[in-house]
Amino acid sequence: MSIELWYWPQIPGRGEFVRLFCEAFQLDYTDMAREQSADALVEHMHSLEGIRPFAPPYIVDDEVVIGQTALILQYLSDKEGLGSGEMEIDLQLFQLQLDIADFVEEIHSVHHPVANELYYADQMEAAFEKAAHFRGQRIPKYLIHFDNALAANGGPFMLGQQPTHVDTSLFQIMEGLDYMFPNYMKEMQGTWVNLEGLQGAVPEIEPLADYLASERRMEFNEDGIFRHYEELDEQ
Repeated sequence: MSIELWYWPQIPGRGEFVRLFCEAFQLDYTDMAREQSADALVEHMHSLEGIRPFAPPYIVDDEVVIGQTALILQYLSDKEGLGSGEMEIDLQLFQLQLDIADFVEEIHSVHHPVANELYYADQMEAAFEKAAHFRGQRIPKYLIHFDNALAANGGPFMLGQQPTHVDTSLFQIMEGLDYMFPNYMKEMQGTWVNLEGLQGAVPEIEPLADYLASERRMEFNEDGIFRHYEELDEQ
């Protein structure tokens, strides 16, 4: 039975982390709102009984309903036997995925530092200040952390030659930062060599290469997590 992925159809967002993993490992899934509509997503979410996901993305796998990107990826990895098979190592992978979730939240707060409900134009001054701190302090702190984790097993992936959900997620992080801060990322090129190696290795996963070249791979845009505003990338 195909896994149902429910996420907003107009943006890559957090749903793209799930799509990348499913595509890389050829998991059968249906991108429900892209086939139906955003209204269908809202309607479906409100129709769920019991403890509902707080927000998309979430998946429906037969009777199982799971929200939160990191948990979705861990669940699918465990179900399909795509981890290391050792609890301690798989928990470390999940820990890294939670670190990625924290980083994604910080990335989003760069252009929405005051409130998610406000337009970017309503908080540009705060965003400019936030972006300078984010480039100078937070990006290096996170990327050094992930780069060191990759180095521990010799790369190019977190388990050496075996790709995992963490690797497809870090690929999306690097691609997104390149879009959001092209000047900064170009200036820092060569700083995080293991992550840069992963960024080149993940697209070589054959099923994923087909997806990345297809129209189903949504481009980054100014409605998603990674947004490019020239004034926030000034060096």
